[in-house]
Amino acid sequence: MERFEYAVKLTPAEEGGYVVSCRDLPQLVTQGDDQAHALTEAADAMDEVFAAYMLGGLALPVPSKARKGEYMVCPPAETIAKAALHVAMSEAGLTKVQLAKRLGVDEKEVRRLLDPHYGSKLPRIAQAIGVLGRRLVIGLEVA
Repeated sequence: MERFEYAVKLTPAEEGGYVVSCRDLPQLVTQGDDQAHALTEAADAMDEVFAAYMLGGLALPVPSKARKGEYMVCPPAETIAKAALHVAMSEAGLTKVQLAKRLGVDEKEVRRLLDPHYGSKLPRIAQAIGVLGRRLVIGLEVA
């Protein structure tokens, strides 16, 4: 199963709080007033980094395992679902037009499903992933 969870490092900032960075997503740099705030900001920043990768048609890096002192963070659930569709399409070698044809919809709808800033419905994203022979899985873990 593909996971969209990345290790982040919290470094104490001189002015207080923490600076957050990610080895696998070097574009992710943010900060927070305390550990909880820094991790919340990391998830928000990761949402924007994922958006840049998807809008640029780039492959998302494979997540590394957390090292000692790092924390695992993931973007919001809708972003993960859209990233899963992005990955499934790339692996299948399908264009937006080809997926639209398989779904029986206009290509604009597929563009919206892949647009990280458009509020798509989760069942529709899951349906598109299913057409590609994959299954969207949602889990629950202790925070």
